[in-house]
Amino acid sequence: MWRSSDSSVTYTGAVTKSIFFSLVITFCSLFARGQKVFSVDYESQADVKVFVVKYESQADLKVYKVKYESQVGDNNGKWFFVKYESQANKKIYFVKYESQADLKIYFVDYESQAGWRSNAKKHLLY
Repeated sequence: MWRSSDSSVTYTGAVTKSIFFSLVITFCSLFARGQKVFSVDYESQADVKVFVVKYESQADLKVYKVKYESQVGDNNGKWFFVKYESQANKKIYFVKYESQADLKIYFVDYESQAGWRSNAKKHLLY
């Protein structure tokens, strides 16, 4: 008799833990501000107009393109380019001229190099 009640308590505890962790994951994903971006075809569709500069010193933001969605940062320059517009946190448009841009970026080779050079334009990606 003890075994059956012990197993039901264990089972109930396992279900409770499972539900708790599911809720935590869901809550975190709702409020995550990861940088999932989608490159749009027209300027009018964009949340932010971006220009890629030649030199790191010219950039507002140094961007590292991550390989997996789970690696995105919290507005820290780690971007994941999604396949569909609906998956993106921000829609960007790459402009031809620096003067047209809201944000100037420079693509870096290493994840540790990513980040804002100045906080002045950080609000554009929130």
